Amino acid sequence: MDTKIIKIDNDHIDSTKLKEAVDILKNGGLVAFPTETVYGLGADGLNKDASMKIYAAKGRPSDNPLILHISSMKALDDLTKGDSSLGRKLAQAFWPGPLTLIFNKSEKVPLTTTGGLDTVAVRMPSHPIAYELIRQSGVYVAAPSANTSGRPSPTTAGHVIEDMDGRIDMIIDGGKADIGLESTIVDVTGEIPVILRPGFITLEDIERVTGEAEYDRSLFQKPSTENFKPKAPGMKYRHYAPKGQLTIYEGESRNVIQAINKEAAKKQSEGFKVGIIATDETLSSYENGIIKTIGTRKDEKTIASGLFRLLREFDTEQADYIYSESFYDNPLGQAIMNRLLKAAGYHIEKI
Repeated sequence: MDTKIIKIDNDHIDSTKLKEAVDILKNGGLVAFPTETVYGLGADGLNKDASMKIYAAKGRPSDNPLILHISSMKALDDLTKGDSSLGRKLAQAFWPGPLTLIFNKSEKVPLTTTGGLDTVAVRMPSHPIAYELIRQSGVYVAAPSANTSGRPSPTTAGHVIEDMDGRIDMIIDGGKADIGLESTIVDVTGEIPVILRPGFITLEDIERVTGEAEYDRSLFQKPSTENFKPKAPGMKYRHYAPKGQLTIYEGESRNVIQAINKEAAKKQSEGFKVGIIATDETLSSYENGIIKTIGTRKDEKTIASGLFRLLREFDTEQADYIYSESFYDNPLGQAIMNRLLKAAGYHIEKI
């Protein structure tokens, strides 16, 4: 398959170029496009065959649910059933934006899109290209991240090209994704909102709207059984993984730096290529390997936006082992560590 790559300016959307993408979606094809979180791989979410193309292109397990992207609150009338007042309250507060809500699904939503579940994940993106693509296509766009399954999520069109060139119909280059982490996912099918995947919208943000909220109990631990049914993308399978073995070091900063330096020196002496994820504050403290800064602890948004980029850069550098500091100590810490732990296969050293 020849993948067409087009560039669209976020501030001045070329309607002619966008129409090409719209027509592909209407005809059951696949289009990768930018959102404010990461790049998504879109298809008509109510078209069973189109949804299955997403799984095939990504090599994604079929029980991993897809998120339906919408451009109007009226879509909830089509896609959900039962009492959705809690979800609508959160949608009014945070849509369009980086929040995905889990509702009980209507009969219109095929099980191929929901991974066999009776619930459906819905989001309204704020990125101008994503929003206009969905609105003008007139379809509900199922769109996981536009990477092959298990790889770090793409934050640039270049990342999408690495994974998807020749697998899909079109890639829209809309520049770098601003946030760099996928949306927060919240289950609103119960009385209390439950966070299934942390993201830019935090627990505290949600509590300010609903009064209370909680994290899913399994969020920061490895699923214990293959029979586990994920309620949201990213809950079951290893995600975001670089090719090298990633290990996270947690503890007092001085001790973490000392431990990483010691292990990096050991692996280098054995002939392995080593990568280190540092911050602006600690960059000069490391002595061995390929040392890269993820951002500054003074602005956690730089750390969030730099994570997937660094993991891909270490793949390009062919790092055999990667060592990272931990990042619990900021408002986005839960979201950053959720991705890091999955990328590391839950390899963590507590110092």
